[in-house]
Amino acid sequence: MKKALVISGGGAKGAFAGGVAEYLIKEKKKKYDIYIGSSTGSLLVTHLALGKVDEIRDVFINVNQKSIFNNCPFKIKKNHGHKNIHINMFRVLWSLFRKELTFGQSLNLKDLIKDNIHPSYVEELKKSKKEVFITISNFTEKQIEFKNLRENSYDDYCDWVWGSCNLIPFMSVLEKNNKQYADGSFGSIIPIKKAILEGAKEVDVIILDTENILYNQFLANNTFSVLFQAFDFMMYNIGQRDINSGRFRAEHSGVKLNFYFTPRVLTLNPLLFDKEKMTKWWKSGYKFAEENYIK
Repeated sequence: MKKALVISGGGAKGAFAGGVAEYLIKEKKKKYDIYIGSSTGSLLVTHLALGKVDEIRDVFINVNQKSIFNNCPFKIKKNHGHKNIHINMFRVLWSLFRKELTFGQSLNLKDLIKDNIHPSYVEELKKSKKEVFITISNFTEKQIEFKNLRENSYDDYCDWVWGSCNLIPFMSVLEKNNKQYADGSFGSIIPIKKAILEGAKEVDVIILDTENILYNQFLANNTFSVLFQAFDFMMYNIGQRDINSGRFRAEHSGVKLNFYFTPRVLTLNPLLFDKEKMTKWWKSGYKFAEENYIK
């Protein structure tokens, strides 16, 4: 019986998913045949498929804005002890002056991915029976695509991982094969259906959001706030569609779905990467899976 691990998008909240996955893989010794990641989930699945949990944890929780952006459109301000993201007008205007496609550029993230997904990792997975899929949105053809690791070269695979994480217009557009690609979450933030179509009969689904809405969004006070609210609205509804379609297909295909939602709202700023918070989220993900393990 094939088993799959699906990890949703969620930016910095991916640390929580890492903690859940660590418990499932290291403590419960779960063996998955299929790994599917969307957006931040794409950063995790390669190492998880190889069992390199400690390695990806160290990389993930140490990511910061400089690790991702070579031109960051945000600036971080502290208000009443809390860090918040605000527009960096100079950086945005500079991008517009240079006729860049987006407000910010995330080339540093591309380098980080290549530094930590080694060619030997890709070759090892190609020799195994495991299937690893990266979810990405093809903006040119308006399609959701799932890139299979074993069907791509090392460089192409790293490109797909990078493109899957690029939340435009804040991060770079992946231009490849005369097409433009971006964050997988724009098309499928929780790709349950893909796991079932690949033959999985049991799917562990890590969703980087609460099962029910637990907060009211603050009123927007600048252009970026409006954009973040628009993306939050869109991602929530795409996620609900993915969950409902996944449940429907599972019921008609005899597939068992095990959901792991975040028990609380982790952050309203998923593009704010803070080592202290992500370390706590990783640990809380592990503890949550330990307390809510689904047999």
